[in-house]
Amino acid sequence: MAMATETVMKRTKTAEGTSNPLSIDNFFAEEQFERIRELMYPKRAEAGTYLFWEGEPTGKLYYIRSGKVKLRKSTEEGKDFILSILQAGDMLCEPEDGMRAVHSFSAEVIEDAELGVIQWSDLEILLYRHGDFAVRFMNWMALMHRVTESKFRDLLLFGKPGALASTLIRLANSYGVMGADGIKIGIKLTNAELADFIGTTRESVNRMLNGLRDEGTIDIRQGRIVILNLNALKTMCQCPACPGCPKEVCRI
Repeated sequence: MAMATETVMKRTKTAEGTSNPLSIDNFFAEEQFERIRELMYPKRAEAGTYLFWEGEPTGKLYYIRSGKVKLRKSTEEGKDFILSILQAGDMLCEPEDGMRAVHSFSAEVIEDAELGVIQWSDLEILLYRHGDFAVRFMNWMALMHRVTESKFRDLLLFGKPGALASTLIRLANSYGVMGADGIKIGIKLTNAELADFIGTTRESVNRMLNGLRDEGTIDIRQGRIVILNLNALKTMCQCPACPGCPKEVCRI
């Protein structure tokens, strides 16, 4: 993936003080990303509101300046899945492809957010006019697809324990803070929310977390998970070694 050195070194800081290597501005030179900024209009969204619902028309992109946004997918049986939790620097993009013009998931604001909203039609003009910009944007979208593919791999191939281990690793890469005795996941999630990540029940997640705690793989302190043995989790989901699956891909 072709990225200028100075662009790779940039990192958007989250509220927890960790960096976000998937921040879309990492994929552009400063003058290129300024073209995106010029298209944005500001929007504030309070926690508990929705940017859009599954089935609503597409046509907008959302750049997250601050806050967090949870992406949810519902099945015909009424089961909810959590697809991702986006943070500062992330771009929420479901482009129009000429065949589908509605969102395939819902976007719930879970922490008061400051957003930059872009009309897809305006971005298309930018892509047509600037080939260098279009290539960088394509690189970013390709990485987003790799993230999604790697999630499906872990969910489908290694059972629920492997899927939970993969989810904990991704949370650590996205929101983890290294401490003296482990990696503290900075975002607080309930067992029900963890269950929605891997398509199981809250009771199953509770049993699996207790098992990991008894083995000394994790600990739970003040409602937050601390990973004590990252290698044990990697073994459970047969986590490929870098560079086969870099941290930029292994994210929630």
